[in-house]
Amino acid sequence: MNDSVYLVRAIALAKQGLYTTDPNPRVGCVIVKSDQIVGEGWHQQAGGPHAEINALAQAGDKAREATCYVTLEPCCHYGRTAPCTEALIQAGISRVIVAIKDPNPKIAGKGLDQLRAAGIEVTHGLFVDEAKILNLGFIQRFTLNRPWVRCKLAMSLDGATALDSGESRWITSPAARRDVQRWRARSSGILTGIGTILHDNPSLNVRYDELREQIPELFQRQPLRIILDQKLALPEHAKILSLPGSVLIICEDSSHPKAGILRNLGAEVISIPLLEEKLDLALLMNVLAQREINELHVECGAKLAGSLLQAGLIDELILYIAPKLMGDNTLGLFHLLGINTMKDTIDVVIKEVRAIGDDWRFTIHFNKN
Repeated sequence: MNDSVYLVRAIALAKQGLYTTDPNPRVGCVIVKSDQIVGEGWHQQAGGPHAEINALAQAGDKAREATCYVTLEPCCHYGRTAPCTEALIQAGISRVIVAIKDPNPKIAGKGLDQLRAAGIEVTHGLFVDEAKILNLGFIQRFTLNRPWVRCKLAMSLDGATALDSGESRWITSPAARRDVQRWRARSSGILTGIGTILHDNPSLNVRYDELREQIPELFQRQPLRIILDQKLALPEHAKILSLPGSVLIICEDSSHPKAGILRNLGAEVISIPLLEEKLDLALLMNVLAQREINELHVECGAKLAGSLLQAGLIDELILYIAPKLMGDNTLGLFHLLGINTMKDTIDVVIKEVRAIGDDWRFTIHFNKN
């Protein structure tokens, strides 16, 4: 039996939940008997059946003495749904191949132990990297108590993000802007600073009319929109307050009269402590992790981007480079302090370069060793 083939298929199935499972992980499952797939499924939506349950339903009686391939350790506790380990045991599965253990401490190896105790042969550790990539945010939320932070920025070929006046529409092509909608749609939350709100009055929502073929209407959701607004300068007429979806405003004093006004407009307003007279960004990430934010999508200006980067809080940069030159009177990508010599510079790892319309998209990870 070729375990690799079937686990690769399970990973492909898990990818079908890329935009829909939040805050749950993306999981795929394949059930094989006599070297034939008899059932397969993926987790589609939080509160709905897990991947194993969908695969078992398709397999029916053929699941007895079959092998189950699943990208993430089966759950063994009662949450929104019943434990998958019990369903696998009751179905008569004889062998379970798991890519990675579940980082949730309620499971974290206990599911595998439960299966072994029932006499099921269990193997894990195949295609670990591929399985982890599917759930970077879910894993990081449980291991580091913060989301996977993905910052989206766009610049011209000569490194400008806007003209000196602040004008930046549009640096990138329509294809690149459509691509951004996919990154927004897979995220749990979208973060920006008050400066971006005051200057651009953005919507920061997912424009699903551009993603009709990828995400059925049944699964369309708006990520939580998060605004860092230390002094509560958000205008009451801001576009972000008038659109569907939840808005969370982070300030230094949530008892301020302006907070009540914003709450009446439908926003949630909370305060977090300051660090060196600014909102504590590391603490903010812990707060968002407790709110089940797996992947945090950031669209902001150079100051906030620089602060996040120098705090070691950006995991991934999605950088679009447009084939245009904008000259000297422009604004830059990051506002970074304290870089005076080459040894102070920040190393990056370029993971992927891809053409998107007329632009180039760089996927960049940061070396935090």
